[in-house]
This record gives sequence, C-alpha cells and structure tokens, in this order.
Amino acid sequence: MKKKSPVNRTYVQKGLAILSVLSTMAIALSGCSGDKAADSSDESVTLTVGIAQDLDGLDPHNVQAAGTREVLFNIFEGLVKPDEEGNLNPALASEISISDDATEYTFTLRDGVKFHNGKEVTAEDVKYSLERYKDTGASSFEDVQAIDIVDDDHIKVTLGTANTEFLSLMTVAIIPADLADPDKEPIGTGPYKFVSRSPQENVIVEKFDDYWDSANAAHIKDVVFKVEANPDSIVMDLEGGSIDMMPRVTSTQASQLSDSFKIYEGQMNLVQALYLNNAVAPFDNELVRQAMCYAVDPEEIMDFVSDGAGFEIGSAMFPSFGKYFDESLNDTYNYDPDKAKELLAEAGYADGFSFTITVPSNYTQHIDTAEVIAEELQKVGIKAEISQIEWNSWLEDVYGGKNYEATVIGFDASTLCASALLYRYTSDAHNNMFNYANADYDAAFKAAQSTTDDAEQVKYYKECEKILSETAAAVYIQDLPEFVAMSDKFEGYTFYPLYAQDIAKIRLADGE
Repeated sequence: MKKKSPVNRTYVQKGLAILSVLSTMAIALSGCSGDKAADSSDESVTLTVGIAQDLDGLDPHNVQAAGTREVLFNIFEGLVKPDEEGNLNPALASEISISDDATEYTFTLRDGVKFHNGKEVTAEDVKYSLERYKDTGASSFEDVQAIDIVDDDHIKVTLGTANTEFLSLMTVAIIPADLADPDKEPIGTGPYKFVSRSPQENVIVEKFDDYWDSANAAHIKDVVFKVEANPDSIVMDLEGGSIDMMPRVTSTQASQLSDSFKIYEGQMNLVQALYLNNAVAPFDNELVRQAMCYAVDPEEIMDFVSDGAGFEIGSAMFPSFGKYFDESLNDTYNYDPDKAKELLAEAGYADGFSFTITVPSNYTQHIDTAEVIAEELQKVGIKAEISQIEWNSWLEDVYGGKNYEATVIGFDASTLCASALLYRYTSDAHNNMFNYANADYDAAFKAAQSTTDDAEQVKYYKECEKILSETAAAVYIQDLPEFVAMSDKFEGYTFYPLYAQDIAKIRLADGE
C-alpha cells in the first residue's frame, strides 16, 4: 500500500476536548461565495460550507444523521447547550435545579427569548417540545414520567428512576407548540434561521437579528450549506470558490490546497469501526469476530488513511470522554495474524470465508479504511468485497433495515453522556443495528443508569466497554482526525466534542 502524503500546512490545532462534569446540583447563568464586498463587513459576504451529504430531514426531533444534527445546531437550541469545552451551559433555561435523588429536574425559563417567527418562547412551547420528542420513541426519554408546567417560568421533568446524566439530554430542540410541520417550516431559537432547502443541493440560513445571546450572535449574515457528495470534486470546488469551507477533508486533500486556505486539525470525536451484524453467520460466532480483531491493524489503517494521525480505540468510547475512556482496551487484540488463523480454525473456518463491507460512498475516510481492512483480512484467508452505496441508501438499508453483513462507519455521541455511545448495544435498543445481545452487558448498563454515585457509574460503564471489547462486538479502530479546510478570508472555526458546526463563531479575518 502506498502511504499518502502528509499534511504540510496545519495552521490551527485543537487538542482533545475534556468532558466537564457538573459538580453542583443547581446552575445559574446571567442573563457568491466568500467574496469581499465594498464595505468589508461580516454582513456583506456569504459563507458557503460544504457538507458530505444532504440532510435527512429538518425536523430536529426525528433526524438521525450526525451530519444533519451538526447543521441544525445553528437553527435549534434546547434548555441547555454544549460549548466547545464540553460544558453544558444553561440556554433557554437560565437556571437548573436537580433533586438530590436525581429524579426531578426543574428549569427556570429565560425571559425574552424569541423564536425565528418573532414569538416569545413560553412554558407551553417547552412542554410541547419535550413531550413531542418523547412521543418519537426516543430511548433517552423512556424513563420520563411527567413533564409539568409549574408556572409560566418553570418546567419540571420527573423521572421514574435516578439519572445523573439526564441534564445532558436536555439539548432537545425547543420549537413553537403551534408549528404545523417542522420538517417543512423549521423554526427554532438559534443564531441562524432557516431560509430554504433544495434537496440534494443546499440548505440556506441567515443571521437571526433577535437572537437572545448577543455575546454569541452570528457574524456572517448569509450561509449556504452546499452538498458535496463527490469527494473527488472537493479540492477543485474549494480552490474554485464554490465553497469556502469543508469539514473532514482527508489529509491528502488538505495537502493539495493552496496557501489561501487554513487547515484546522482536531478529532472527529467518534468511534470508527468495522461494524458486524452479529445476527448473520459467521459473525454470530464470537471466535470469528475475535479473529478479525487480531487480523486488523489500526496503526496500519491510520498510517494509510491519515498519515498516522488519529487515536486508536479498543471499544465503543472515544478519548474526549476522559473519565470513561479506557485506553488499556487498545491492547485487547494486538495485531497477530497467526492468532487470527488459529481462532478461525477453531470456529470451523480454517479456509476463511467471504463477506461484503457496505460503505457510504460520500465518506472517503471510511472507504479508505475498508480498503485497508480488506487487504489485511485477505492475509488470513478472509475475502472482503467492498460495496459503496449512497448515504440515504445506507441510512435506510444498513442503519434502519439492518440489511448488511459489515460496514465501516463512525458513531458519535449525540449528547455529552457516555450512554449516548453505549445504549445502542443493549439487547432491546431501537438503534442496535449490530444485533448485539449480551446479558452481562445489559446488566452492567442498567447498573450504570441506576446509580447516582459518579464513581460507580464510571465503573459500570467501563465494564460495558470491556465486555464489548472482549466479545468483539465490532472491530474497533480509531477516533479519526478531523481536518477542516477554510478560506483564509475567514477565521474563528471551533471544534466541539460532538458533531457541531458552530457557524456563529466564524467571522471575516482581520484585514478582510
């Protein structure tokens, strides 16, 4: 395999974000693309951001794709909002009070917050939004017993059992109670408001002048999120000016760009793996899955895909979740082809087998990873065919329909809590696309969810990760590096420990 050329122009580097844990039970807070116009103000330009796939919807309570959520981050807000350091800050709530047993969460609503349609946010809107999200069948709200309006300024959420992580779930978008169809008319409270959408082409937003948080108001007035589904055209489109910024470019693409672009480097904060359908032979055999873990070398993958950048992971947790991440699990399976062959023979597959890795065609890093994996597996007698499909087909057939043998993808944490990554492996989880079932895992996860003791919760979550690693629920690889290319006409790009493109922080560079 030919090693790719390294990135040689990293201007800004962001280290791993460390998740901040709330230490108190009450919190209070006081209240044409990129061309420079004649007056050189932020409001005189349009910023065009490339996105790898079209949005899978505009209804914030029903979308699934991380790539959609990172765009909607600019339009919608919840009672709390994460920042770039992983802290959860009061947003539409100005104060949060949590009962000692972590079963009652009371929110004081912030005064004067307006929706994009000009109406002020009310307690009725908040109650409606939270109940609507619960009605979607969201697993994170399964234990919500009641959502009550205490008075015009307070909402109380009551849980059936203690849950010290529940505050991290309150990023649920608050929308108007009288909104007929959020998928056609997305109205939120964020720094940008929706203008239009052309499916498979773009989503257009504009600065919301009445945004409640003036200190974090948007700088750029008009923003276009342009679908860039063909990875081969990204460098050309950046250099040609049809897009000003592209998240998650490859190291090769970054090295091909001229000096008129800044390359920001961080981590994607996701778990990339070769995910296996545990209900399909031969992946229903634990020995086969373990053999594949021994046959795959994460270091070789990182060398090929991103010139050695990235962070090896041995289970379903990435490093920015500091206290939950167990780096020792990286050594559960050290690269050992002979051991892989031994386990295959023990499982009855001494001559190997054939299978298909289904990969979304718009993610170069995952395609490249699948290609390296196929070469590595061939050395132990396993033949892997790679099938590239469109993103929407992947969502429908693989993620939703579980109609696949294996896939390479990355899973993020939609909320800043460990359960966002680990719940999907529980036997009855609606999003358990792996068909993974393990009674010990279910018990450990339940224990983590039930305790209010932080140290106990960390212990049980790490037990979950150890079980996933030892039973080879998937072939875990890495937290991918993230390279973001942005025209040097702009500045202010900020990494988050979850999928978010915070466009409000981007502004014209000094001197532009």
